[in-house]
Amino acid sequence: MSRAPLAACLALLCGTLSAAPTGPATPSGEEPVRLLVQQLTATGDVSPEVVVSGRLDAQFGPFNSAAVRHLTRPVWLRVSPPAAPADPAALPVILVRSGLDQRVELFGRRAAAAVPLGLTTVLPKFGGAEDKVFALPSGLDPGPLYARVQRSGRSVTNLDFSAWSLSRALAQAASHARIIAFAFGALMAMALSTLLVRFILTDQIYALYGTLFSLQAIYLAYFSGQGFHWPVLSLLRPFANYAYNVPVAVSAAAAALFVREFANLKSYSRRVYRVFGWLALAFVGLAVANVLRIFGLGRPLAELGNVMFLASAVFTLVVAFLAWRRGGNRAAGWFLIAWSLLCTFQIVIAVKLLYSRADSAEGLLYYGLAPSMVAAAVLVALGVSDHVRAQSAKLSEAERRAQTDPLTGVLNRRSLIEQLDSACVRALARDLPVSVLFLDLDHFKQINDTFGHAAGDACLAAIIPAIQAELRQSDTVGRYGGEEFVVILYGADAAAAHPIAERICRRIAAVRIEGYAAPIRLTCSIGVASSDQLGVWGQHLIAHADTAVYAAKRSGRNQVQLAPALAA
Repeated sequence: MSRAPLAACLALLCGTLSAAPTGPATPSGEEPVRLLVQQLTATGDVSPEVVVSGRLDAQFGPFNSAAVRHLTRPVWLRVSPPAAPADPAALPVILVRSGLDQRVELFGRRAAAAVPLGLTTVLPKFGGAEDKVFALPSGLDPGPLYARVQRSGRSVTNLDFSAWSLSRALAQAASHARIIAFAFGALMAMALSTLLVRFILTDQIYALYGTLFSLQAIYLAYFSGQGFHWPVLSLLRPFANYAYNVPVAVSAAAAALFVREFANLKSYSRRVYRVFGWLALAFVGLAVANVLRIFGLGRPLAELGNVMFLASAVFTLVVAFLAWRRGGNRAAGWFLIAWSLLCTFQIVIAVKLLYSRADSAEGLLYYGLAPSMVAAAVLVALGVSDHVRAQSAKLSEAERRAQTDPLTGVLNRRSLIEQLDSACVRALARDLPVSVLFLDLDHFKQINDTFGHAAGDACLAAIIPAIQAELRQSDTVGRYGGEEFVVILYGADAAAAHPIAERICRRIAAVRIEGYAAPIRLTCSIGVASSDQLGVWGQHLIAHADTAVYAAKRSGRNQVQLAPALAA
């Protein structure tokens, strides 16, 4: 793939298209030593015996590491002899950085005969590369080593040779493997747990989050090279380039869909919402277009991907910022933090690759890219939680509005009856009584006709505090209709309900409504029905209390009337 500097920072949500390392890693302390390499200019395949004998040494010329990716035939390389290790106990090895599909054979000379060096192990590296580790046996003749390189696939990795000690190479490889394994495990665990939540909660943001970061985990596994050596994932080794290019493109599509739902762009801007939909389709098209590599169009495809990732990265950053600042979307703020973290590492890596060797950026790739992906997943998960919390708050507010009377703020008739039925079920189960107060304002039509409906609304709202002042936390008040209100007294019998109704009646009689032609005085009539006296429950209690209200009005209003006990 292309080594354009943009490639390291343009993959959406930390995807990296190219700029694979080309040399051995530089550890802290002792460094691997790069070896000088020359290439045999003679054409045709030559036997190892002839090359190793030194008879063709004069025909070796300058070696272009990047040109090896275009090999169409076997090539012989002459590698300068490594210096003796500083630690006599260390086992010296040759590290050959190559592509997964590059076959490398290394030869030394002993008693003028060609001696093949055994392949000790293979260490995964970023960008579809690997370090083939060859141990240097004892007793080799002084002089150069010879490598026969043959490419069997479409490797895009520069070839490089260096000398190091086996213990240090293995220690560094183990450290890198742990980092990638941790990042992969963390990303996959969060993704899979979120996908499982999707089976319980219907919000599609869970499915998009799970898809996005599971693809990012797969991308990281393959792009780091570790996935090609793991069970199951290693099955895609023959398709090395596709193994990380396709997931990162599809994850970009999932990210576009995720961002528009995560930032609630449908409410913020339907036009921007649609743009992210088209971006998702474009990235799916980019993933499918990877098949064009078969026809030698890999580089144009990589450049197109760079442009797409750059444009989408900048566009997403701007949209997330505007949704956060102007739209007050806290979820977009969480995404902005995660996005900024990722882009910062990607830009640093890109600059590093632009002005220095690729292997010098390997520390950033392992200790910056992988942890930043996990940090982004955690930050976005926090944002998802905040998104769900905001949605739950909106839903709770919608439910509250659906259950309450908008004028008085108490329960509406439907919710009131539901509360009464629920209270009766609980009371029956616990052998407790339930009482209902049916309250009707006196001469309310006269108030509307004299002072206007605005005054009538003010009266309805003004009596609620007077009613609630006499209620317990377990009691409920609701508007039954017009100027009629119902109070549910849970666990109260007739003896307890009657004085409560009396106090409410007196409180309402003390209410004065100011601001109209004259102060408005209010009175009410209250009917009381109790399950302990009547032996009825639910809406039957309301019916008996309503009948008692009419009795109170016939008796002169502004009073309380108990519903008479039913005849045996």
